[in-house]
Amino acid sequence: MSGRHDTPRATFGLVRLGSRCLTLRAGLGAVVIAPLLGLATMAGQATGYPVQYCSQVPIVQGIPPWGFHTGAPITGANGSYARGHGDINLAANTVSGVLCQVNRIRGRDGLIIMSVEHHLGYHSHYADMWGYPGNVMNITVRVRSSNDPRCAVGTIGQVKLFASYNGVRSDSVQFYFPRACKDHRHLYHGTQVNNQVPPA
Repeated sequence: MSGRHDTPRATFGLVRLGSRCLTLRAGLGAVVIAPLLGLATMAGQATGYPVQYCSQVPIVQGIPPWGFHTGAPITGANGSYARGHGDINLAANTVSGVLCQVNRIRGRDGLIIMSVEHHLGYHSHYADMWGYPGNVMNITVRVRSSNDPRCAVGTIGQVKLFASYNGVRSDSVQFYFPRACKDHRHLYHGTQVNNQVPPA
């Protein structure tokens, strides 16, 4: 661990977390993680409109080992939203979890639910993206449920999660899919995105 510590960055929903740097016991010792803000309460609840999608993915209470959300729910005729969370074992290089992504085009929602393949593709505490240092992890996902006829169940994709630190808010989530699921190839980046990626 480099000794870098983050400062408070944001509030989400009705929950305020005082710092993005706290100590948890995991495996052989304590690790300092950058907490994911907002998986305890959806942003839409705070602004008065309910989330009508991703109900298949439970909202966890507290801070998951890894997780993310990409901001406020969709309100217009077009847009995209995603969230996910799960467990991770860096010593064994394994990961698990569930994700959802909805892609709204002209008022119609294409929703996919994904599970995480067991092997952790890549992880680093010394990544640099968008001009800032942070933690990064790459996971492989499999579509388990889909109401998008062009994105079939069983399709394999990749997801890259980047969580900035040192008091900077520049997280990102990027979905990579083959051509059949091209509508779900999304990059979410900016202050509305919130990730929890554990350090090495």
